Amino acid sequence: MSDAVGFTLVQLRYFSVAAETGSLTAAADRLMIAQSAVSAAVTNLERELGVQLFIRRRAKGLTPTPAGERLLHQARELLAHAREVAEEAKGTGAALTGPVGMGCFVTLAPFHLPSLLAEFAGRYPGVEVGVLEAEATELAQALRGGRIEFALSYDLGFGDDVVREPLASLPAHAIVAADHRLARRRRVRLAELAEEPLILLDLPHSRDYFRSLVASTGAAPDVRHRAQSYEAVRSMVARGHGFSLLNQRPATRQTYGGGEVVALELADEHPPLSLVLARPSGLRQTARARALMDVVREVVPRTVTG
Repeated sequence: MSDAVGFTLVQLRYFSVAAETGSLTAAADRLMIAQSAVSAAVTNLERELGVQLFIRRRAKGLTPTPAGERLLHQARELLAHAREVAEEAKGTGAALTGPVGMGCFVTLAPFHLPSLLAEFAGRYPGVEVGVLEAEATELAQALRGGRIEFALSYDLGFGDDVVREPLASLPAHAIVAADHRLARRRRVRLAELAEEPLILLDLPHSRDYFRSLVASTGAAPDVRHRAQSYEAVRSMVARGHGFSLLNQRPATRQTYGGGEVVALELADEHPPLSLVLARPSGLRQTARARALMDVVREVVPRTVTG
């Protein structure tokens, strides 16, 4: 019995691009080849594997079947490994080159990415880092779909198929306007603020965490305004619209709007958020991803501002 594999890396690449674009035409455009070549590669791959990889709909393009989704995940890993093998064979493995994709929880990006990317670029100038800034749900989807290799995030909304490595623990704190009645205090009990209007950082999972902190005092959260922007929350607090709860502290009290906020430690016992490196379980990381993750482990704990 022959152990030879009947499909090629080219077929896997064409299949992967077709799955990512959802269209044979779009895949051909990206690959700069004829559409018939993409179609033939996918058809031959399906014949070789004995499974249907796409559901083809005339007006809606291509939708991967469950088998197609599984193959896409494995194909991305295999193609990445093949690139590393080629680099090693050329003698370029020690000097890493090429792209790597990481995710970053959107509110963490301003605090950590500048130092992290500067440090990494100094060590590995040949690697191009692409960053997806998003909230936890989108990051989890991007990890499972292979769009990114790992993510720097709060430990929110990830399932058991995502491995999380703790980097730091960040307790929540309150922010109030500079002229607030409690602004001269260093620490407060959350019950002292709970009856006031809350300016809520309105991101999936984050919103539930902050609302639960207020609810733990016995008060129902009085959400006055919601914002998905970290800085919009701070600016509204500075203008006296209410207080807020956050986990990261900017180096300055001033907001984009020109006002000022004061950060107050919470005297209450409350669960902190864990800052983690998240990666898909069972996925072999590329050398570029492993190098970038090492820099994250080194730099991020130094730049935590909770």
